[in-house]
Amino acid sequence: MVRIAEVDIIVDKLRLQYEGLFSVKELYFSIDEWLEERNYDRREIKHVERVSPEGKYIEFEMMPWKKYTDYAKSEIKIRLIMSDIVEVEIEKDGSKVKLNKGKIKVVLDGLLTTDYENRWESKPMFYFIRTIFDKYFYKPFTVGYQNNVSGDVKELYTHLKAFLNLYRY
Repeated sequence: MVRIAEVDIIVDKLRLQYEGLFSVKELYFSIDEWLEERNYDRREIKHVERVSPEGKYIEFEMMPWKKYTDYAKSEIKIRLIMSDIVEVEIEKDGSKVKLNKGKIKVVLDGLLTTDYENRWESKPMFYFIRTIFDKYFYKPFTVGYQNNVSGDVKELYTHLKAFLNLYRY
């Protein structure tokens, strides 16, 4: 029997849309750098690229995670859907720069996973004790973890929004 940890959705489908100039490579690098600064371990789930006459279509999904304790961890589900991506050359400060032009849709979810090692699920009595501990004793810690997850997702959203605004001319 497979036991599944308890997963709470803290931030559900925070969306960001952008259309214009940007760099796909720098966008990936910016996300990786942000995750590294906050001690998230990177986990890529899906990466699809298709080329059509209108431009390139890229679908990218990752689910980085950060362990708070042996009982709780944070996960951020990042989905990037980029469409109509074409390479363009613009002039900036007297020199030519290659960038991408297209549409981006970003969807962020923040999850708090508890008992991810399934230590409290092995016997009914342990499950009952865990429920009591979660409800009465561990509640302040859980609320703190939920605030951390929410804060991280909102900070990543702000980071991506600021990154994309860099390319407005």
